[in-house]
Amino acid sequence: MKPEKPLEPHPALPDYYPDLAQRPAFVRGLFDRTARYYDHVNRLLSFGSGSWYRRRALERVGLRPGMTVLDVAIGTGLVARQAMAITGDSRAVIGLDVSAGMLDEVRRLLGIPLIQGLMEQLPVADACCDLVSMGYALRHVADLNVTFREFHRVLRPGGALLILEIARPATSFKRALLKFYLGRLIPLLGRLTTGEKDMQTLMRYYWDTIENCVPSETIVQAIRDAGFAEAGCDVEFDLFRAYFGRKG
Repeated sequence: MKPEKPLEPHPALPDYYPDLAQRPAFVRGLFDRTARYYDHVNRLLSFGSGSWYRRRALERVGLRPGMTVLDVAIGTGLVARQAMAITGDSRAVIGLDVSAGMLDEVRRLLGIPLIQGLMEQLPVADACCDLVSMGYALRHVADLNVTFREFHRVLRPGGALLILEIARPATSFKRALLKFYLGRLIPLLGRLTTGEKDMQTLMRYYWDTIENCVPSETIVQAIRDAGFAEAGCDVEFDLFRAYFGRKG
């Protein structure tokens, strides 16, 4: 039996690394170096959607007090903060990230349990949480199939999955606007406001992964294939995507 071919979120991007084998190290190093500026640039990046959008998305998938959350690719804790506000218990939210720099930053900001690890190999027990969340990091995994099976494994029966993303708009006019905003304006503003060349690289990389990402339909099907029921995707403004699923 042939091994399963990885379902990559996007092809190799040679402007940043020579081949896919080098991508994990590139991504980890880039986020390590830009962690202290990430919140600042995210405020520019999110079009003002901010905390209200993340909180509403968490509530839509059924998060409530008494539930346990594993926030994968926690970054600086933007999704985790809203999960804490809903559950009312900082111990109910566990953060995971591959980047030590991001974990150092969120450790300074939030008093929650933190784990360094890969999304494709979650270092937690089976059926340990009620919700797996991930904010704007889907494009950085190595294999969507493996990642979604891991998310399914760690959820309790009836548990929910929530993945927030930005996707390429359907119309050419909106794509052109987004490409200018994310591919040119935000990298420039990031460089000017932080003085860090790596911020400019991060934002250019962010756009290139959006532009080359697999279609939403492919992501939803991969969620279903991992064993999730009620898999789907909510779309807002032809830009924001909230992928969801529930473990039967």
